[in-house]
Amino acid sequence: MKANQHNPSRRKFITKTSLATAGIALTGSSLFSAPAILRHYKKPYSVISGVQIGVITYSFRSMEDQSAEATLKYILDSGINAIELIGDPAETFAGRPDNPIDMAKMWPLREKRRDGKITEEEEKELVEMSAQLESYKKQVSEWRKTSDKSKFEQFRKMYNDAGVSIYAFKPRNTFGKDNSDADIEWGMKVGKILGASHVTVEHPSDDAHTMRLGALAKKNGIYVGYHGHEQQTPTLWDTALEQSEYNALNLDLGHYVAAGNSKPLEIIIAKHNRIKSMHLKDRQTPAHDKGNLSWGQGDTPIAQALQLMRNNKYTFPATVELEYDVPEGSNAVEEVKKCLAFCEQALK
Repeated sequence: MKANQHNPSRRKFITKTSLATAGIALTGSSLFSAPAILRHYKKPYSVISGVQIGVITYSFRSMEDQSAEATLKYILDSGINAIELIGDPAETFAGRPDNPIDMAKMWPLREKRRDGKITEEEEKELVEMSAQLESYKKQVSEWRKTSDKSKFEQFRKMYNDAGVSIYAFKPRNTFGKDNSDADIEWGMKVGKILGASHVTVEHPSDDAHTMRLGALAKKNGIYVGYHGHEQQTPTLWDTALEQSEYNALNLDLGHYVAAGNSKPLEIIIAKHNRIKSMHLKDRQTPAHDKGNLSWGQGDTPIAQALQLMRNNKYTFPATVELEYDVPEGSNAVEEVKKCLAFCEQALK
C-alpha cells in the first residue's frame, strides 16, 4: 500500500476549502467542529440485504488531502458507513511525527527491485530512503510511548457522529516481526479505542510470529485478521487459527483468485466463522494474466460471494478495496461509489 505525504499547512487549507465547498462552515485551527456539522450534512448507510459493505481507507490514497477530516468526507461522499482504517489519518490526527520519506516514490522503487528491474542509481536511492525510513520508524515508536490516547477517542467520536463506524484498524509498521511487544500492544489498544473488533496485518508466513500476535491479541481482547495476497491458499491460515482463537482471517477474494485458487467461494464457506472481514476487488486468474480490473470485468465472483453472505447470514463486513487504475476524469470517491453500486445490484 502506498502513502502520499503532503505539506501539513497545504493539507489543512485543502481540507477547509473542500469542506466549505460542501456548504460546511469551519472555525478554529483543529477543524474538530466539522463532525457536528457533517452529521447533519450526510448520513451514509451501506448495509444491503443484511450485508455490511465497508471500505478500506487505503482506497482513497490517490486523493490530494489525506487528513482525518478529508478522509471522513471521502467516506461520506462514497455512501459507506463502516470502514477498515489505515493508520495514517488517525495517527497524524493524534500528532504522529510527519514522515520525511516520499512513500509514493519509494513504493515503485521497491516494486522495481522485487521485479529485478531496478537501475544502479535507483537502487542507491532506495537504500538511502530505506535507511531514513528505519530511522523514522524508531521515531514513531518513541512517539507512541507518550501519545495522547484521548486524540483517538476524539477521532472515533468524529467518525461515529458522522455515521461511520470503524470495524478494523491497520496501523503502519506496527505488527511486524521486528516490532516490540510495546508497539504491537499499542496498535491493539488503539484499535479498541477506535471501536474496531480486529486489527489487520499481512500474513507473516511465520508460525512463531502468528503465535506471538495471537497471544498478545488475547491479552488485549481484540482479534488479529491476517491479510493475504497471492500466497493465499485454502490452508494458509490453518496453523494460526489453531494457535489462538484470537487469530482470524482478513481474506482477500481478488488476490485469492489471482493466486490460482479455483474454488474461491469454498474458503468463505469453510472459514466463515473465523473471517473477521473480507476484501473485495476484481482480479483475473493466472490464465488471464492476473489483471486488476473494474468490477464485473475480471474473474472474481464478487456478486456470488455477496449473495453467499446474504443467504447464509454471514456477519463479517465485505470491504471495498479500490486497486484498479482510476480512469481519467474520475477519482477514487467516484470509483468507490461504482463498487458500492455493484454490491447493491448483486444483493437486490
